[in-house]
Amino acid sequence: MMYKDTPVILTQTGEVTGQRMIPQAELEHVDAKSYYGKAFRAEKLPLPNLSEIGVIRHYTNLSLKNYGVENGTYPLGSCTMKYNPKINEDSAGLPGFANSHPLQPDSTIQGNLELLWDLEKKLSFICGMDRFSFQPAAGAHGELLGLLLIKAYHEKRGDTKRNVMIIPDSAHGTNPASAMMVGYDVREVKSNEKGMVDIGALKKAIGDGEEIAGLMLTNPSTLGIFDESILEITKLIHDAGGLNYYDGANLNAITMRVRPGDMGFDVVHLNVHKSFSTPHGGGGPGAGPVGLKKILEPYMPVPFVQPDGDKFKLVHESEDSIGKIRGFIGSHGIFVRTYAYILANGRQGLREVSEGAVANSRYIYERVKDYYRVGTTSKTMHEFVISADNLKSKYGVTAMDVAKRLIDYGFHPPTVYFPLIVPEALMVEPTETETKRDLDGLADALIQIAKEAETDPDVIKAAPHNTPIARPNETQAARNPILKV
Repeated sequence: MMYKDTPVILTQTGEVTGQRMIPQAELEHVDAKSYYGKAFRAEKLPLPNLSEIGVIRHYTNLSLKNYGVENGTYPLGSCTMKYNPKINEDSAGLPGFANSHPLQPDSTIQGNLELLWDLEKKLSFICGMDRFSFQPAAGAHGELLGLLLIKAYHEKRGDTKRNVMIIPDSAHGTNPASAMMVGYDVREVKSNEKGMVDIGALKKAIGDGEEIAGLMLTNPSTLGIFDESILEITKLIHDAGGLNYYDGANLNAITMRVRPGDMGFDVVHLNVHKSFSTPHGGGGPGAGPVGLKKILEPYMPVPFVQPDGDKFKLVHESEDSIGKIRGFIGSHGIFVRTYAYILANGRQGLREVSEGAVANSRYIYERVKDYYRVGTTSKTMHEFVISADNLKSKYGVTAMDVAKRLIDYGFHPPTVYFPLIVPEALMVEPTETETKRDLDGLADALIQIAKEAETDPDVIKAAPHNTPIARPNETQAARNPILKV
């Protein structure tokens, strides 16, 4: 039996208000095409007659065409995803976490709430913040929340003329996009010859300060450089009446060594997929928690966790809250993984993680720097940017060509053409999880490609040579995807 007007519901029992059960005998006389509309298939589905092992092998072979962090080195750069330890997955799979529902009464999810509260305290300590919101679904979503908090802060004070957000030219592309979504005008600040914020240009951008809502800054930057003037930068913004936003995409370079809050930042988002080894994905199992100083706490989105005597509760109403930016508390399973990672490493272990990320990056940089143009003269940290414009000018080999050729050597390509201030940019970030053998393999491949550019540039320009599709129109593929054949 089926419910009329709901052909997708197949059931034999129950009632739905306002809908009539249709007996099977009556269904047999219904014109299928008119009943199902666009969902009706006019032709018989051409299903092949396959054995079970044939189907298993087909999908297994398809899965091998995907490349992930468990297949090999994944040096993407900036938004890098690193290896997710299996203990994280085991922890998130525990029945008390995995089988809980966000609409359960607080009294039945005390373990979940206690975990979130303790994680909030740990992240606040790591970042030098006072509170954390777990609602954002990804880093860019965290940017949106952070800027909404800044906006609420100014509006509550009646400072509505502050409509300018200052952003360096080396920023992630999501920074200006998020600022404009919130309604801010973006004022770009150029980098100096060291790849750091030009203080003179910053002062000029601030002007009399009356329009300045704040500054968005990544430190270390997308060039992998820690800005030597960071305290002066944040003070200039504060003196102008603005607030400082820290893009935490690169927190993994400084974890347990220096804190954004101590640098003068008022709000920060974290990319937990890189700094704390969780799965990556804003459309699915992603998270971009936002830390904030006390002055922004009244505007936190609801719900948030709060102690209630010796128990914990979710606060669903707060007078000055900006409201909700996502359903429920956020991606709870991701934060179980984050918590497991922090507990497994501890304070000293997290410091060693950041030291390893910097050491691995510096090792590859030192090996390849003589074969490509160096993106900056400043000492880099967790990631570095090299340029293929020396190969392009001499042999016609571009950064995209180098990236495609790396696939033939068995490596996922790094980020290309970003940051925009470096022509033919290749942004490389190995993270701390790669072994010396992995690092040497990637460095050897980059060196060999540079040598090939001189001896056989055509082999690079035609790469990759061992994939089903070699050179798709990537812009067209992104805008008009073919999701089935």
